[in-house]
Amino acid sequence: MKAKNNNLKTLSRLLRGSKKYFIACIVAGIFFTCCDLLVPQIIRVAVDSVIGSAGLDVPPVVSEWITAVGGVGFFRERIWICAALVALLGLFSAALRYCLMKCNSIAGETLIKTSRDLLYSHIQHLPWSWHMKNPTGDIIQRCTSDVERIKVFFQEQFVPVFRISLLIIMSLAFMIDMNLKLALVALIMFPIIILYSYLFHRKIRARFTECDENEGVLSTIAQENLTGVRVVRAFGREDFERRRFEEQNQKYTSVWVKMCRTLSDFWAVGDFSSYVQAMLIIILGTVFTVRGSMTEGEFISFVCYNTMLMWPVRRLGRMISEMSKAGVSVTRISEILDAPEEIDASDASEKPMNGDIVFDNVSFAYNETKSVLHNVSFTIPAGKSFGILGGTGSGKSSLLLLLCRLYAPTSGRITVGGEDISSMPAKYVRSNIGMVQQEPFLFSRSIEDNIGICGADAETVREAAVTACINGDIESFSQGYETLVGERGVTLSGGQKQRVAIARMLTRKTPIIVFDDSLSAVDTQTDENIRAALKRDLSGATSIIVSHRITTLMSCDNVLVLERGKATQLGTPQELLKHDGLFKTIFDMQMAVGEEEQA
Repeated sequence: MKAKNNNLKTLSRLLRGSKKYFIACIVAGIFFTCCDLLVPQIIRVAVDSVIGSAGLDVPPVVSEWITAVGGVGFFRERIWICAALVALLGLFSAALRYCLMKCNSIAGETLIKTSRDLLYSHIQHLPWSWHMKNPTGDIIQRCTSDVERIKVFFQEQFVPVFRISLLIIMSLAFMIDMNLKLALVALIMFPIIILYSYLFHRKIRARFTECDENEGVLSTIAQENLTGVRVVRAFGREDFERRRFEEQNQKYTSVWVKMCRTLSDFWAVGDFSSYVQAMLIIILGTVFTVRGSMTEGEFISFVCYNTMLMWPVRRLGRMISEMSKAGVSVTRISEILDAPEEIDASDASEKPMNGDIVFDNVSFAYNETKSVLHNVSFTIPAGKSFGILGGTGSGKSSLLLLLCRLYAPTSGRITVGGEDISSMPAKYVRSNIGMVQQEPFLFSRSIEDNIGICGADAETVREAAVTACINGDIESFSQGYETLVGERGVTLSGGQKQRVAIARMLTRKTPIIVFDDSLSAVDTQTDENIRAALKRDLSGATSIIVSHRITTLMSCDNVLVLERGKATQLGTPQELLKHDGLFKTIFDMQMAVGEEEQA
């Protein structure tokens, strides 16, 4: 029941802006259905009373109107009037169909836009941990395929259900009025259709859920391999990745084949039921007409109504199967929209971010089973440079994620200028921290757009590029700053991408700057030049540098050494070299390698 209520709530949100158009579609559909229902009645009266000699069997209002214009004889002499009435109803019905199709198209596209805007906005405000748990390909599939499926359901199934319901009710009413026994033959097929539709409903839903989940996995594989094509090529893994994709594609194809078999069975039963019904109506109707229990006009009208009913009744069964698919899509979208957004404390306020940074007994675990940091405590004085050294998995990047409030400490607290960052708005904290990652993400835009993505003007962009020592490289390109960067920056080298990312960070002029091993792809001389330029142009900013290169850390005021999530050493580089430990060990190793290279 809770899941059903969530789905209804989600649908209500997705339908904002498109409800009025869908209502217009329903109204237009009801009116043109009424036009369609009148046509067999005109044919019946024309055959039995105008062409034949049977008495008028019409409502009193219609009988009075016929008498007023000259009676049946008037229409018998002018039989074309009956044909004109049918044609007029056809024209009116066509106009209403046009309105329905137009409103239906507008409603569908409005639903698509509202849904994608809502999903995109919500995803932008979800916590970092949610993004880490959900594959990008699956998220994209939910925001595209699932949204499209809901639109198709409303356009092709939900809107017609009102028209079909009216058509079934009124057609059966006319059929019962004309011949109850023959109408019962038509009615007896309804329970059969409802029964097999119910039986297939659950099976279709389960198999469609499996199809949707496998499509998400396939999309994720494709997305990862297309964005990581350089890595795939560099390691010669093309055949492996191709086989991996083909295996998942085969699995996806197999579940869809099972789904199609189920649908084939569903439609085969529907076809058989409909054609048996039509056969019985024609045979029995002919017998009744010959025996005189039905007039020729009633028989023709009855067959028309039965023909009208065949597809709508079968379509009701299809609506049930399509509703299963749409229900799965709504559930998958609900899982995104129901995910709690990142929320600041009710008393959160903006405080200065240019004070000392203090980690006070901070512990952190990504899940309940494994801790990454254990009671880490240290202070980064304002305006000073602070280095962090540690092996893989020691918790270096986790410290930075906590500082940026992308995660919250399991215990302990982080303060800036004496104020806990959890008491400040997350967006404000991040806007005051400039961070460059080891593998920076560049957008498929020009270099200038990538550097000035936060709204920096051309002059600021060039100043930042000079400080990041990338200006010379950019100007050597034929199109300079207008050079287009390929997806994820594939047209640039690793060092160039890192320096472009550094320049992008510098345009924000934040009081805290963080380098998460983001100088690893540049040579030692360029590394030194960048650090000298940063010291010159960003005096007063607190800088945090994570690096495996000892020469980079030697210029820091203090260095923290992390081992297995614990702070094992803290001091100036010179102090750390005086004591045995990881810092001195790595220093000796790198110096020895450097001497061997020089030799």
